[in-house]
Amino acid sequence: MNGIVRTEVERYAEEHTTAPPHHLVALAEETHATLSSPQMMTGRLEGRFLELLVFASGAREVLEIGTFSGYSSLSMAAGLPPDGRITTCEVDPDVAAVARRHVAASPFADRIEVRVGPALETIGELPGPFDLVFIDADKPGYRGYFEATLPKLSERGVIAIDNTLWSGRVVEQADDRDERTGALKELNDALVADPRVVCVMLTVRDGVTLVRRAPHGASA
Repeated sequence: MNGIVRTEVERYAEEHTTAPPHHLVALAEETHATLSSPQMMTGRLEGRFLELLVFASGAREVLEIGTFSGYSSLSMAAGLPPDGRITTCEVDPDVAAVARRHVAASPFADRIEVRVGPALETIGELPGPFDLVFIDADKPGYRGYFEATLPKLSERGVIAIDNTLWSGRVVEQADDRDERTGALKELNDALVADPRVVCVMLTVRDGVTLVRRAPHGASA
C-alpha cells in the first residue's frame, strides 16, 4: 500500500506482530468485501501500534477523527483501562453504521461512542481533555483538526496523525493539482516549526506523526 517500506519487509513486520482477535478479523473481511477504498482501514500492524500506544500512555480518554469501519477504534479499545472511553467521529453515516455494528458485537461496546457529523462540530461539543487524539480523516482538514484538538489535550496527552508520509509523495515535486499531498506537506512543515509542540514522524505503514505539547520554558 504505502510504497515506503519494501513489500516483503512490511509483510515480515505484519507476520511478527500479534495476530488480531476474531472480531477484528471479521471486520477486516467485511471491509474488504463490501466497502470502497478498503486500504483506508488501519490493519494489523498499525492497529497493534495504536493499541500499545494507548496502553503505554495510560490513556483513558481517546478522541478519534475518522472512524471508517471501526478497526482503529476497536484496536485502541484493547489498550484502554476498564474505565477508558473512545469518542470517534465519522462524517459518512453508511460506514459509521458498519462501525457501530462491529463495535456492538465486540467486547468493547461500552467503551466506544461513534459520533456522526462534521468532526469540527463534534470536537466543539466535547469538553476534553483527551489523553490521545488520533487523526485519520480528510487530509485537507488535518490542520483544522490539529488546531481544534491541541487546546483540549491533557497535560501528558499525545496527538497521533496518520498518513503523514502519504506513500512517499510528500518528498516528491509539488503538484498543485493534488490538494491532499499539498495539505499534508504544509502540515508537516508547520508541525516541525511550531514552538508549541514536540513531534516525531515515524515510518509506520503510511507515516504516523506523534505530537505532544512542548515543555514549559523549553523550545521545541
